Amino acid sequence: MGHTRQRNIALLVAGTFFMENLDGTILTTAAPSIGRSLGVPSVAVGIAITAYLLTLAVLIPLSGWITRRLGSRRIFLAAIAIFTLASVLCALSTSLPELTIMRVLQGIGGAMMVPVGRLAVLRVTDRTDLIRAIALLTWPALVAPIVAPLAGGIITTYFTWHWIFLINVPLGIVAFFAALRIIPTEERESPPRLDWLGLVLTCTGLGSLVYLGSLLAERDPGMILTIGWAVVGFGLVGLAIAHQLRAPHPLLDLRALRIETFRLSHAGGSLFRLTVNAVPFLLPLLFQDVFGYSPLLSGALVLFVFVGNLAIKPATTSLLRRFGFPAVIVAASAAAALSMALMALLSSSTPLWVVIVLLTASGVARSTGFTAYNTIAFADVERVEMTDANTLASTLQQLAAGFGVAVGAVALRLGDSFGSGSGAFGFAFAVLALLTALATVEGLLLSKSAGENIRPARG
Repeated sequence: MGHTRQRNIALLVAGTFFMENLDGTILTTAAPSIGRSLGVPSVAVGIAITAYLLTLAVLIPLSGWITRRLGSRRIFLAAIAIFTLASVLCALSTSLPELTIMRVLQGIGGAMMVPVGRLAVLRVTDRTDLIRAIALLTWPALVAPIVAPLAGGIITTYFTWHWIFLINVPLGIVAFFAALRIIPTEERESPPRLDWLGLVLTCTGLGSLVYLGSLLAERDPGMILTIGWAVVGFGLVGLAIAHQLRAPHPLLDLRALRIETFRLSHAGGSLFRLTVNAVPFLLPLLFQDVFGYSPLLSGALVLFVFVGNLAIKPATTSLLRRFGFPAVIVAASAAAALSMALMALLSSSTPLWVVIVLLTASGVARSTGFTAYNTIAFADVERVEMTDANTLASTLQQLAAGFGVAVGAVALRLGDSFGSGSGAFGFAFAVLALLTALATVEGLLLSKSAGENIRPARG
């Protein structure tokens, strides 16, 4: 397959990723407007956000088996259609229960769109082009959480909350017909019978953990309720892991974790994803609730993280070519940890230009780390194992991203005991910096030759 078509498929899939990521975070800003429109408290709209994230988490493990049975092209087209239709139905909802049900339907489309789309890219991409392809697929996860607060504020201020969903319609239509044209048809496989026990244990366990994360993000979740869901969630996930290590044809094949590069991407890499996804959640709260900045100024400042993302993106391939994966991963995670530690020192008297420089530098580290972790994950995965490894990767990455907000909220609540205002946020950012530093340690232990087989030759 030609390089142009490979690039076009990667760009198409990246666009659908952006829709899915944006819809996971943009609703937070619009919650007060939606609540007024549907006649419920704004905090109650959180159930619609949780329903979407919960559906993504529990259905991603199923996507690998369905893709093998029906083919990635067919499932990807169906996922785009379901997501687009559900977006229309969300906009037409007249009550919170209706909206929540339509968000579940939207999550079904998103759960298939993300891993299946990436698998379609991986299957048509040569190892030598893997870095460029993954770089294209990485930007939606970087951009969406940063753009969402500002985009949600603009849409709800100048239009109505319905347009948060309606903007997906033209994008979905274009994506569907583009996919119809360029995604290649594959021969369908004959996978083993579905691992129903693994499906039940995995889905209920992951669903319980995602719900636990939403509880932890609340100000007063209740001790007994929180402990109960933690016991259920971790207990079911433990049973799921034990079952899938013994099952001959498990729903989630954990063997990919034996590969050093894959394990690094989803151990230290998960810590990295978790903490960098917490930063865009904490920054707007700090700027508005403590510094007294307007929502517009707050959103504009957070966009400088995106500026850093864009600024370094053209250079990521060159950095990996020159220095290799271990050095880039260590440098990116260490720089991200340092930027979070410096965020802990911000105050209302900090000059805006200093804030801008810090957030831009944070975006540089964020983008470089995401690209390196996401690319090295598949460096040593054989093509015949790509479907199983991709499903496992998608599940772990979704959980890490989903728990970012929860960890940020818990750290902020613990920080209240160290003082309100800047003190609480300082503690929260210090916790994130420490967690990110742990990812640096694993990068230091990585083999020097890791990722060499996909590292572009210098020249």
